[in-house]
Amino acid sequence: MSSQPSPASSINKTNSQDSWLDAWYGTRRWTLWLLPVMWLFIALSVLRRFFILRYRQKRLPTPVVVVGNISVGGTGKTPLIIAMVKWLQQRGYTPGVISRGYGGKAPVYPYLLTAQSTVTEAGDEPLAIFQQTGVAVVVGSDRIASGKVLEDEGCDILLSDDGLQHYRLGRDIEIAVVDGVRGLGNGWRLPVGPLREPASRLKTVDWVVVNSPAENFALPAANGEALFYVSMQIKPGELIQLKTGTPISRSELPDDVNAVAGIGNPERFANTLRELGFVPQLHAFPDHFVFAADHLDFKNSLPVIMTEKDAVKCRAFARDNWFYLPVSAELPDSFWQALEQKLERAAAHQKSRFPLR
Repeated sequence: MSSQPSPASSINKTNSQDSWLDAWYGTRRWTLWLLPVMWLFIALSVLRRFFILRYRQKRLPTPVVVVGNISVGGTGKTPLIIAMVKWLQQRGYTPGVISRGYGGKAPVYPYLLTAQSTVTEAGDEPLAIFQQTGVAVVVGSDRIASGKVLEDEGCDILLSDDGLQHYRLGRDIEIAVVDGVRGLGNGWRLPVGPLREPASRLKTVDWVVVNSPAENFALPAANGEALFYVSMQIKPGELIQLKTGTPISRSELPDDVNAVAGIGNPERFANTLRELGFVPQLHAFPDHFVFAADHLDFKNSLPVIMTEKDAVKCRAFARDNWFYLPVSAELPDSFWQALEQKLERAAAHQKSRFPLR
C-alpha cells in the first residue's frame, strides 16, 4: 500500500493551513482565543534564547551568514540563498550551505549532498540549491556539526538557511527575509499570529530583505517606526519541460494552465504566471508537500506549470505537458557592495579569533 497521502488528504491539509493563514494574514480573529498559549510560547522562547546565548552558542572559525525570517511560511529565502551563492562563487569564495533538510530523511546526519542524492533524503529546498549551484550543501538538525563538515570540504563562507532562531550556531551576519505582500501579518506571536520572534528583532539584524514589496510597503518595528529594508525582486526565467529539461518559449503554451505550488505563499506563484500572460488554475499544496503522480491528475488536458522547488520532487514521474518556471532574485548593487565589506570584516575578525586556523 502506498504511503503517499491521497489528493483528498492534501486538500484537507491545505484547508487547515488556509484557516491559520486567514487568521494570521487576513481579517479573521479566532486565534485570539490562544493568547494564553502565546504568552507561554513567548516566555519559553525568551528563556531558551537566554540559555543558548549564554551557555551553548558556539562559533566556528569560518564566517557564518544566517538567512532566515521571523515569521512562519515562505518568504523567499531560497532564491536569496541561491543568488548569494552564485555571487560568492563569482568572487572566488567557496561557499557552503547549511540546511535543516525539512521533509527529508537522510541515511546519516550530517548529510552531505551528492549528485545521487534524492529529495526523499535531502528535502526539496536543499536539493534545489545543490542542483542550481553545485555548491556543497549539508543537512541536519545540528548546524554546528554540519558547518564542520563544510569546513572539511574547504568552504570559506557558510550560509545557514532558515537559521535565524538557531542561536546555538554563532553568526557574523544576519539577514531576515520578509514577504512583501503579507508583511508581518497581524503582528502577533505564535500561535495567535505568524511571528516566531517580535518585530523588534528586525532592528538587530544586518539587513531586512523584502521580497517583491507591494506599492507603498512599509515595515513597522515594535515602536511604530518604519524600518529600512532592501528590496528583492523575483524574476522569472525560461519555462523548462520537466521530463526532458528542454527550455520552451511562452508562446508554445496556451494561456489556460494548471499552476502547482507547494510553497509558503502559492498565490505569489500564480501572480507571476499572470504577469507572463497565463490564466492559471491554482492548485495549492502545503509547503514541502511530498507529491505523487495522482496528486497532479486534474482531469483536464491543460499543461501543468510548477515551481522549481516542486519540480525536484516530480521529475521521476513527469509527463510530457509538465513544466516548471525557474526564478532568480535580483537585489540592488548597494546591497552586494555592503555585503562584500561586511564579509571582509568578518573574515578578518575570525582570523584574529582563531589565529591557528
